[in-house]
Amino acid sequence: MASARLEIHYCPGCRWLPRATWMAQEFLTTFARDLHEVALLPAASGTFRIVLNGEELFCRKAAGRFPEPKEIKALIRDRINPDLSLGHSEPDAPS
Repeated sequence: MASARLEIHYCPGCRWLPRATWMAQEFLTTFARDLHEVALLPAASGTFRIVLNGEELFCRKAAGRFPEPKEIKALIRDRINPDLSLGHSEPDAPS
């Protein structure tokens, strides 16, 4: 049974809700059997963070950019279902 909780913290003032919902959809589609919950959490100005089961996977401020779905999918997969093939979403897969 799925038990992983993914949080996407986003800045509503920066109008990053569409980006957060798009990424949530990507993760829910890829990890339909592995994620128990995806939470969209309004946060402080300039925030865009992705947290899995309390572990920060990505922080826009620290990285100086937004995450690519492929890289986050790989990080999630490595933690909750290492045997899952991401197909064309593999970070090293040809585009």
